[in-house]
Amino acid sequence: MKATTLSVSISAPPDKVHAFVADPLNMPKWAAGLGSSISKIDGRWMVESPVGMVTVEFAPKNALGVLDHTVTLPDGTKVYVPMRVLPNGNGSELLFTLFQLPGMSDAKFAEDAAMVERDLARLKQLVEGLQ
Repeated sequence: MKATTLSVSISAPPDKVHAFVADPLNMPKWAAGLGSSISKIDGRWMVESPVGMVTVEFAPKNALGVLDHTVTLPDGTKVYVPMRVLPNGNGSELLFTLFQLPGMSDAKFAEDAAMVERDLARLKQLVEGLQ
């Protein structure tokens, strides 16, 4: 699959960025592209997305900066989303890899990348506002 890795520099230490992103309840605050609300139903994180209810499984909490998650779409398709937060001087670099799914047009892939860039800009604004 075609992939692109998008990044954003955040003026906050990696542990603070990681803690904010790793909290599922913060996801609707910055990931508007995914959905506007999240709730835990029967032990699973569920998001009301533009394509219907999706399930999000998060990587276990860790000290390595791994923020990966898997989104299961209503049709059962699983979308793996690798994310990392890395130290960058006194701040952080957040990396988000986006895959072009089978059957996805180049135009839709570019649209999704632009949406992720907006989400990452919002995340930067939120985390830096906590400083």
